[in-house]
Amino acid sequence: MDTNTKWLPAPWDTPPTPAENHDDGAPQPTAPRERRRQSGIRGRISAIGAAILALLTKFKVLLLLPKVASTGTILVSLAAYAVLWGWSFAAGFIALLFVHEMGHVIALRREGIKASGPMFIPFLGAVVAARSLGNNALAEARVGLAGPILGSIGAAACILIWHVTGNDLWRALAYTGFFLNLFNLLPVVPLDGGRAMAAMAPWMWFLGFAALIPLVILWPNPIILLIAVFAGFETYKRWQLRRSGGAEQQAYYRVRPLDRALVAGVYLSLIALLVVGMHATLLARTIS
Repeated sequence: MDTNTKWLPAPWDTPPTPAENHDDGAPQPTAPRERRRQSGIRGRISAIGAAILALLTKFKVLLLLPKVASTGTILVSLAAYAVLWGWSFAAGFIALLFVHEMGHVIALRREGIKASGPMFIPFLGAVVAARSLGNNALAEARVGLAGPILGSIGAAACILIWHVTGNDLWRALAYTGFFLNLFNLLPVVPLDGGRAMAAMAPWMWFLGFAALIPLVILWPNPIILLIAVFAGFETYKRWQLRRSGGAEQQAYYRVRPLDRALVAGVYLSLIALLVVGMHATLLARTIS
């Protein structure tokens, strides 16, 4: 920690003695010019802070924050991630997850569906609770893609901060954000890519599940294994429901060719941009 004394409060002055104060019979100033200048700076900063607070309150930003996220789950996740990566990276990582999940929340509310704020689960990410993902496969695809879209914008913002500050922490956060959003685009439910496939080609769920198997073998860890288990159950359940659901399920998955093409365009473009973003922010590891 920097202990430069310019950041510490100014020392208290010792009151002058009567002999020091009345040598010429005139009263001496009781506040040095430097202290008055610092007081003026503090006053201006306080005024600016008050103005920002008033502006945020006017637009109900402060009132919205408690509703869009569970503070308790944020703090628990922050502490868990900080043990591995330190507080700075942990805070940035949670912010990226928050931005991604808020993409889903915004899309759900645009579909007229009440959605909870993001709830964070240490080492598993975050989830949003909602009674449904929309009235049809196209709405489900919009909700699914909204997370990676907003999440990619959040990761791209880290690149800008990295270039301005030169701090590689932001470069690492950008790379991590791009990777997380790209991973979420795997075409298997319950990942976001699987949601997009609902409007394009649901049979791709099986290819997405098959793609998870090498990940489990090459990089075995509890998170990948858990995702693979959920994906297997969800893929089987959805396929069975689609086969036996009758006219209702057929109507749910009926998407116009133009809409199908638009979803495919967004999906593939996101993948390409995220790959480029990861390449641009890759920080080669060196061993000294």
